Amino acid sequence: MTSSEEYKRQIMKDLAGGHVESLDDVKTDSTTEYENFDDFAQRTTPDQRRQLFGRSLHPEKIPTSQMEPELQKAIAQIKPNERDDVAHAFFKHLKQRGLDERHLEQQLGLSTHHASRMSADDVSKLASFAYHNHPDIFREVLAEQPGIMKFLSNPIVAGIIGIAAAKWLGSRK
Repeated sequence: MTSSEEYKRQIMKDLAGGHVESLDDVKTDSTTEYENFDDFAQRTTPDQRRQLFGRSLHPEKIPTSQMEPELQKAIAQIKPNERDDVAHAFFKHLKQRGLDERHLEQQLGLSTHHASRMSADDVSKLASFAYHNHPDIFREVLAEQPGIMKFLSNPIVAGIIGIAAAKWLGSRK
C-alpha cells in the first residue's frame, strides 16, 4: 500500500503528464504534455480548470472536516504573494454575494480584513468558509489560483481531484 505522499505524487503526476483528452466543452491540443503540476497550472486556462474542478470539490464529496486541515497545510506552503492573490480572489467573489471584508473579518475572527496583511491562518479560515458555504466560489478561486492544489495531500482530496482529472487528462503512455 502506498503512503499519502506517494499517492499524492502519483495523482499530481497523472494530472501533469499524459495526453489531453477533450471534454465536450474544452478545446485543447490532444498531444499536449505537461512537465509537472506547475506547468499544467500555467498552461491551462481558468475555464479548463473550472471544468476540471467543477463537480469534484463539494462539501458533500469531501467533508469540511477533512478539507479544512488540508487547506491550512496547503495555504501555509504557498508563497506570500500567492496567498495575497488567493485572499483577494475570495474577497472579490464573496463581495459579489454581498459579504464585505469587514463583516467577514468579524464573522470569521480574522486578524484583518486587508488581504495583503492576512496570515496563512486568516486565508485558511476564508477558504474554509467559502468551501463550506459557497463551494462555487471556492472552485472559482481554485480555477483562478491553482497553486493551492499542488499542496493538498489528503488521499481522498487528491483522489477526487484525480477522478475529475481523469475525465480530462489521459495517463502517460
